[in-house]
Amino acid sequence: MAKIMLVEDDKSLREIYSIRLVAEGYDVVSAGDGEEALAMAVQEKPDLILSDVMMPKISGFDMLDILRSTPETKDIKVIMMTALSSEDQRQRGENLGANKYLVKSQVGIEDVINAVHEVMGDKNTTAEASSASSDAMLAQRTDSTPHSASPDSLNPSSAEVSSMPTETPAPTPVETPAPAPVAPQPSEAEMKMEAVLNEDAGTNSQQWPGTANS
Repeated sequence: MAKIMLVEDDKSLREIYSIRLVAEGYDVVSAGDGEEALAMAVQEKPDLILSDVMMPKISGFDMLDILRSTPETKDIKVIMMTALSSEDQRQRGENLGANKYLVKSQVGIEDVINAVHEVMGDKNTTAEASSASSDAMLAQRTDSTPHSASPDSLNPSSAEVSSMPTETPAPTPVETPAPAPVAPQPSEAEMKMEAVLNEDAGTNSQQWPGTANS
């Protein structure tokens, strides 16, 4: 992880820049003036120093001059920030070895962050990491989204249909016709009476002609 030293006498600005740089993935150490920054630079060996110019004790320009003259700190990258917008001040900073010179009234915090990435040479790497993180979040969100059911999942397959038990239809009941009624057989007494009646009828029919002769 790259280390950045933030040198700013305004405590509020120091905290704001520090929070933003930490969010970008940098390790941040800070100092309130140029004198403190020189002592910390030898001890901390930061990859980049982001420093104000107008500070108590030792100004940013004097601090930069000493950094470039000290073997342990001469190769540290330095970005100078100042309210001085004159061209001669910019030229002075570049002559002392500043890698970049920013005028506070002309830049915002995002411009400062972009300048840090540019000087560190990690701008593309950070953008790729951010893109990869966004892709990972998108993929996770897509996986967690419920998918609509496909037509095949709504209809059972032929194999499933064939494995289903087949219901055998119940047999239709067959109605058996009722037997025809059987005429009751005459009793023996009735048969004798019928015979007597038949006999009397015959007798009467034989006597009827004799009556005609009288």
